[in-house]
Amino acid sequence: MRNLEQPGRSPVHATRGMAATSHPLSTNAALDILKRGGNALDAAIAACAVQCVVEPQSTGIGGDCFCLYTPQGTGVPIAFNGSGHTPAAATLDYYQQNGIGEIPRQSPHSVTVPGAIHAWHRLSEDHGALPFSDLLQPAIGYARDGYPVSSRVSTDFAAQTEFLHNNAAAGAVFLIDGKTPAVGQMHRQPALAKTLQLIAEKGPDVFYKGEIAEDIVDTLKALGGLHTMDDFASIDTEYVEPITTNFRGYDIYQVPPNGQGIIALQLLNIVSDFDYQSVDPLGADRLHLEIEAGRLGYQDRNLYVADQRHANVPIEWMLSTEHAAQMRASIDPARAMTELPQYNAPPQQSTVTLAVVDGEGNACSFINSLFHSFGSVQMAARSGVMLHNRGQSFVVDPGHPNCIGPNKRPMHTIIPGMVCKDGAAVMPYGVMGGHYQSYGHMQFLTRMIDFQMDIQEAQDAPRIFPEPAEGHVEFESTLAPETVAQLRQRGHNMQPAARPIGGSQAIWIDRQNGVLTGGSDPRKDGCAIGY
Repeated sequence: MRNLEQPGRSPVHATRGMAATSHPLSTNAALDILKRGGNALDAAIAACAVQCVVEPQSTGIGGDCFCLYTPQGTGVPIAFNGSGHTPAAATLDYYQQNGIGEIPRQSPHSVTVPGAIHAWHRLSEDHGALPFSDLLQPAIGYARDGYPVSSRVSTDFAAQTEFLHNNAAAGAVFLIDGKTPAVGQMHRQPALAKTLQLIAEKGPDVFYKGEIAEDIVDTLKALGGLHTMDDFASIDTEYVEPITTNFRGYDIYQVPPNGQGIIALQLLNIVSDFDYQSVDPLGADRLHLEIEAGRLGYQDRNLYVADQRHANVPIEWMLSTEHAAQMRASIDPARAMTELPQYNAPPQQSTVTLAVVDGEGNACSFINSLFHSFGSVQMAARSGVMLHNRGQSFVVDPGHPNCIGPNKRPMHTIIPGMVCKDGAAVMPYGVMGGHYQSYGHMQFLTRMIDFQMDIQEAQDAPRIFPEPAEGHVEFESTLAPETVAQLRQRGHNMQPAARPIGGSQAIWIDRQNGVLTGGSDPRKDGCAIGY
């Protein structure tokens, strides 16, 4: 339990239902759906749709979605991959012949077919209790009538001002006299409201085969993209078999690759044999080991995680106890590795997150994202759809499993999480923050399970992240200066984080007492609320 004399928030407790999201209006929308007779999945979709309006830099209908859902809270969670694919014309030869060595963020080539709307509708039809059209109404209202811009949203908007100026359609929506909206200023998205209303009335076909698809395809073609109406019509989000590991008696579930959830499980496997009873969870001894585990895990991610329909991802080997022991043995407890060891895989044969639990025990972990803030910062003007930049995760390297190619999903960073015990869900949760997410899952779960922090304390605690692309370790300003100094002495290149690291939402299910306990990340504007 936190020190009640210190600033902070307490966990939220309730019995009949609960939602935890990164925006109060989204949390409220979820609770309204639950009170109307919707289930946890209905509430998650409605909440996510609201976030696409009121937190548009983080997520949107021009992005992708992943979900873990446990009906009645028992059995193996249902896993759903709602990520889209590249155009059929996106051949490696095209990029090589046109001198494109990497995929730029603000280019049409960073945009894959958005999977979110297809995923929402399919999940709603298969598992929801209310009509899909009903779930979009709160979002339609906020887009049409406006919403007050909140603190974190305003900060994120302002950081993207330069990119918004580079796209006339996006600038027309998100710039006022050349500036982004201030905290508390009302903001409206009338074109997006009309688009959401069309989807509510006509279903997903209008997004993938009708006038919305035409607007997006026309926009991307004008920018030099390869997308066609056939590419949009061929969208195929899908149910997949979840992957899992056991950590301290809890079964931790993730969606399999093309997402990076496998690395969250791998990191838990590595740290499972670290000493945790005699160390400070926020001290240099512990954080050094976590940093080194993260560096090793993300090396595996960058080498192996890709679309399993086009590449052989060595999942069994990556999650094996033998590989975890091999990686753990490479870590010097006193010094950072100067070079990462190379491991040989057996022969071959990467946002908003929210959690909802309802009175029937249905548990949902749901995540939807544009990737970078405002994604590619390219908007389809007539429909008001901001397009993501997931394609930027591809490499242009014929020998790499995540090489760009036709009809291919990129390595994905967004990963929902579900914790189960004895065959029952005990916590839907998620951690947002781009590449940080796998590392964040490990940090959040170990702080709760190993160090007995409550569900809110585990989210409040200072964060670090060994940035895989930059080679340094980001740390938040709340980390003790003496700990930062000790980590530098061990050879880590410690750099202050430019902004708070990630965000998270979680709900713990106490089935014995019939109590739900939720926490919501203070780095965002949201909250957990129950009733």
